[in-house]
Amino acid sequence: MIASVRGQVTALGPDHAVVEVAGVGFAVHCTLGTLARLRVGQDARLATSLVVREDSLTLYGFVDDDARGLFEVLQTASGVGPRLAQAVLAGHQPDTVRRGAGGRSPRGGGGLPPDPWALCSGDAPILPPYRRPHHGPRPQPSPPAVEERCAR
Repeated sequence: MIASVRGQVTALGPDHAVVEVAGVGFAVHCTLGTLARLRVGQDARLATSLVVREDSLTLYGFVDDDARGLFEVLQTASGVGPRLAQAVLAGHQPDTVRRGAGGRSPRGGGGLPPDPWALCSGDAPILPPYRRPHHGPRPQPSPPAVEERCAR
């Protein structure tokens, strides 16, 4: 995994930046908010997540490790891929995403399964802050079970 890149920004596109690290230019897909903080010719550090698919290796970049961690947690939900996870982070700060959808019911309707991201009530956070370990393998964070969140 490529956990971060640090180097000179050599190009900016509508959905990516090219960061040159030791002579290699990495195309890093970023949200508009992240791209707005970058300037061509200046040094930058981006926390990154490498998404490996059968036909591609795609690097996604974030302002900090917290946003990257939440990006990875969001993808653990069924039907959420990297583009949707990035779109969620494009519109909301990580703390806002963790606070969830307020009063939405987690119970499914019409034969649908419960929504794992919905809250039972109030302001209880649905996801803990992501903490990167100092060494060893990366943990696979997962959201608490719906029943655990409802009991709080």
